[in-house]
Amino acid sequence: MTAETQAARVYAGRTAAGSVRMVDLAQPLHPNIPSSPSHPGYKHALLRRHGDAVRVDGTSGANDLLVLGTHTGTHVDALSHISHDGLLHGGIPAADAQGTGRFTAHGVESIDPALLPGVLLDIPRALGLERLEPGFPVGPAELAAAAALLPGGADAIPQGAALLVRTGWAQLWNDPHAFISHDPGVPGPDAAGGAWLAAFEPRFVGSDTTAFEHIPAGEGHARLPVHKLMLVERGVPIIEMLNLETLAGLGAGRFDFLIAPLPLTGATGSPVRPLALLPDLPALPAEETA
Repeated sequence: MTAETQAARVYAGRTAAGSVRMVDLAQPLHPNIPSSPSHPGYKHALLRRHGDAVRVDGTSGANDLLVLGTHTGTHVDALSHISHDGLLHGGIPAADAQGTGRFTAHGVESIDPALLPGVLLDIPRALGLERLEPGFPVGPAELAAAAALLPGGADAIPQGAALLVRTGWAQLWNDPHAFISHDPGVPGPDAAGGAWLAAFEPRFVGSDTTAFEHIPAGEGHARLPVHKLMLVERGVPIIEMLNLETLAGLGAGRFDFLIAPLPLTGATGSPVRPLALLPDLPALPAEETA
């Protein structure tokens, strides 16, 4: 992890309890970012430029137009995002909930802002790799190996935490074709790995890939067993396309996790900018902090 990369991702701050370092876990948004084939991409237009209209006092304003899907870039999946056999979490018929054109149940506005324990499960570090291979299934053995690197091991993972699974895939963010990786597949938790995570009763789960899911070569999103498990059966929102590289580079396995979805009434997801708060991180050289 270079100083230049850290400088863009680590910020100094203060809370009532003292100084903290905030690690930005969101990917930057621009028109060339990777986007899942089943979701709109990101478009940004400078709608009004300085000089288009000048006020009598000499001031001029500029503003923008954004067009993006709710599952574009770093985002959180609301429980309304996935149904199974026509039912949402809690047995709510999806057809009824979506009948008005916005979800009347399990919209993303129902996910409150949260500050909670966060856990990084660094799979490449546990396996001695830079990043996982395309289509690599992350199962209980790999997750347990990553948990063993944490202080106290898996026994110290608290219930109700945000469990973030690093695959190293964020390294490919600037190569959309490689990041989407339709033909070779994408690494992520398989059904057994999802069950291992769900046993900790997390409040959120997340990863650095397009979908919080093992995507086998050539299958795309034909099957989403971990989405079904988390969103439909367990009621656990999923965070996708996280940037976990800086956090991993700092060796932070435990942290405070801050997330605040946009209150988009009836939406199936929201862009987010999650933060990891590290109150006990040793001071970094001045040139490595923003």
